[in-house]
Amino acid sequence: MRDMAELIIKSKKSIVVIFTMLTVLSTIALFFVSVNYNMNDYIPEHSPSTRAIDVMEEEFNQSLTNSHVMLKNVSVQEALAYKDRLAEIDGVSDVVWLDKIIDLKIPLEMADRDVVESYYLDNHALLSLTIREGDEVAVTDAIYALIGEENALTGAAVETAVSQKMSFSESLNAALLLVPVIIIILILSTRSWIEPILFLTAIGVSVIINLGTNIFLGNISFVTQSVSPVLQLAVSLDYAVFLLHSFAYFRLKMENPEEAMKLAMKKSYPAIAASAATTFFGFLALTFMQFEIGADLGINLVKGILLSFISVMVFLPALTLLCYKWIDKTQHRPLLPSIKSIGKKVISVRVISLFVVFLIIVPSFLAQKETTFVYGIGEQPETTRLGSDMIAIDQVFGRSTPIVLLVPKGDVAKEVQLEQDLLKVDRVKSVISYNQSVSPAIPPEFLHETIREQFHSENYSQIILYTNTKTEGEIAFQVVETVLDITTSYYGDEYYALGESVSLYDMKKIVLKDNTVVNTLTVLAIGIVLLITFKSISIPIILLLTIQSAVWFNLAIPYLTDTSLVFIGYLVVSTVQFAATVDYAILFTEDYLQNRKEMTARQAIQRTLDEKTFSISISAVILSSVGFILWFTSTNPIVSAIGLLIGRGAMLAFIVVLFFLPAILLVCDKVVGTTTLRSNFYKEGRS
Repeated sequence: MRDMAELIIKSKKSIVVIFTMLTVLSTIALFFVSVNYNMNDYIPEHSPSTRAIDVMEEEFNQSLTNSHVMLKNVSVQEALAYKDRLAEIDGVSDVVWLDKIIDLKIPLEMADRDVVESYYLDNHALLSLTIREGDEVAVTDAIYALIGEENALTGAAVETAVSQKMSFSESLNAALLLVPVIIIILILSTRSWIEPILFLTAIGVSVIINLGTNIFLGNISFVTQSVSPVLQLAVSLDYAVFLLHSFAYFRLKMENPEEAMKLAMKKSYPAIAASAATTFFGFLALTFMQFEIGADLGINLVKGILLSFISVMVFLPALTLLCYKWIDKTQHRPLLPSIKSIGKKVISVRVISLFVVFLIIVPSFLAQKETTFVYGIGEQPETTRLGSDMIAIDQVFGRSTPIVLLVPKGDVAKEVQLEQDLLKVDRVKSVISYNQSVSPAIPPEFLHETIREQFHSENYSQIILYTNTKTEGEIAFQVVETVLDITTSYYGDEYYALGESVSLYDMKKIVLKDNTVVNTLTVLAIGIVLLITFKSISIPIILLLTIQSAVWFNLAIPYLTDTSLVFIGYLVVSTVQFAATVDYAILFTEDYLQNRKEMTARQAIQRTLDEKTFSISISAVILSSVGFILWFTSTNPIVSAIGLLIGRGAMLAFIVVLFFLPAILLVCDKVVGTTTLRSNFYKEGRS
C-alpha cells in the first residue's frame, strides 16, 4: 500500500487531470444512456408470459393492448369518430371498440348485454388501444390533447409515460434537496469548511463516471436511474470520510502533508476495503435475480462501489494534497457538542437492549414473511391525472382486466366448451372470441378478412376474457390460476396466456424464488468477507445477527401497519440495507477489538461508544436522508417505497448497532476472544 501511495502522490497532478477528463466524457455520455420504463421487459425471456407476447406479435401482427380511453357522454357515432381520430395518431394502433366485436347495424338492445356494457355503458364509451413502445410520452400527450380534461386515459403505457415525465424532474428535485442536506451534515461533522467539498467531489466524480459508463450497457431501468446514483453517494461517502479523518490525524503528528497522506492511506485502507467489500458482494447478490431489474440495479451498484473505492484511494489523495492549504485555511471549531459520555449510558441499559431485541426479533421475522406484496408499479395517487382517470373508469365500467388466451386453431367444439367453462369462473365478466361474438356455426371463410384476423391467425384462435379484478392481488392471481388450470385441462401446454395480470402472476413466481436466492447469497457473501476481515468465527455471526435483525424490524412494519409493499422495493432493500449498514457494525467492532487489547471488555465497549458513535451516526443520518428524500420527492411508487425502506432501515440499523451490538459483544466477550485469531485480549492482572 505504501508503494502505491508513493506512486499516487508522485503523479497527483496527472491523476486529477485524468479523472477530470473522465468526468467530462462521462457527463456527455450519460445524456446518451437510454432508460427503460417497461417493467415487463425485465421478466425473463423463458417465462410463459414473455413467450406468449412473442407469439402474439408473430401470429396476429399486433401487440397486447396497453391503454384504455373512456369517452364521457358520447353517442355511438361520436365514439366511432373519436376512434378514427385516435387511430390517426402516430404511434397508436389496434384501436378496439364495439364495432369490432358486433355489427352496429343491429340495435344494441338485441346484442349480448355483457359484451355491449364492456364497451358502452350509460353513454360512456371505453376504447382499448396499443401505444407504441418507446414513444409513450409523445403519444399520450397527443391523446390527452384529443380527448381533453373531461375524458380519461389509463393503462400500462400511460404509467410508463408518467414515469418518463417525472423521472428527470424528480431526480433533479432529489439532488437539489440531497446535496445541501449532505453538505450541512458534513460541515457539522468536520472541522474544515472545504472538507465537505472534497468528500462530495471524490464521490460525485465516481457517480458521474458510473452513470456515463452505463452507455456500454445499452440501457438501464428507471429504478436504477432513480436509485443508483444517490445510493452510491450515500453508501460510499464513508470511504472519503475514513481517509480524510485519518489524514487530519496524521497531519497533527507531522509537518510533511505527503508523509501524512501515505500513513493515512495505509491506516485507512483496511477499513475502507472491508467496508467496500461487504457492500460490493452484497450488491453483487442482486445480479443473480431472474427478475432482471434487480440484476440491472445490482450491476450499476457494484460498478459504482468499485469506482467509488478507486476514486477515494486514488483521486481523493491526489486532490487533497493539491488543496491541503485550503483545508488549513478553512479550519473551524466543532459545531456540534461532544457525546463522549454516551458509552456509560448505553452500557447501563444493555440488559434492556438485549431483552427488547430478543423479544421482538422472532415476531418481526414472522411478520415480514406475511407482508402483502405488490408486484407491479403500485397504485397511482388519486391527486394525479392518471390516478383520478383510473377511478373515473372504475366507477363507470368497474374493474376490467383482460386475459388473452391463444389456443391451437381447428377444434371449434373444444373452443366453445372451453369458453363456456371460462364464463363460469367467478370474477370473469365476459368472454370475447369468434364463437361468442360471431357464431361457431358460421365458417370464418364467409366473413371479411378484417373480422377473421381479430380472432384467428394461421395457427391460433384468440380468446379474450375480462375479469372484474385488479391487475394483481390475491383474488386476481386466484382467477389467473383458475383460468390457466382450465385451459391446461383442454390444451395441455400447447396454449399461451398473456395480459398484465398474467405477467404479474409470472413475476410473482419469479421474484419469490429470487428472494430466497438473493438473501441467502447476501448473507453468505458478507459472512465470508467478515470471516476474512476479522479472522473470527463468532464475530461474523454476531454482526450478521445485528444487521439482519434491523432488516427484519424494518420489513415487518408494513405488515404491522397493514400496508402493501412493492416487492421489488422489498427485495432490493433487504439486500441494500444489509450491505450498506453492516459498515456501522464493522467500524464499531474493529475499534472495539483494538481497545480490547488494552483494557477490559466493559472499558473497551465504553471507549468505542464514546469514540465511534458520532461517526456512525453521521453515516446513518446521510443514508437515512437519502432514503427519506427519495420517498418524499418521488411519485413513482417503486422508487418511493425503496426510499422509505432505506431511510427507515438506516435509522433502525444505527439504533441496533448503538444499543444491541455493544450489549451482545459484552455478553459474548469470552467467546469472541476464544474464537478470534490472535485476539490478544487484555486480562486484568497481566503485566
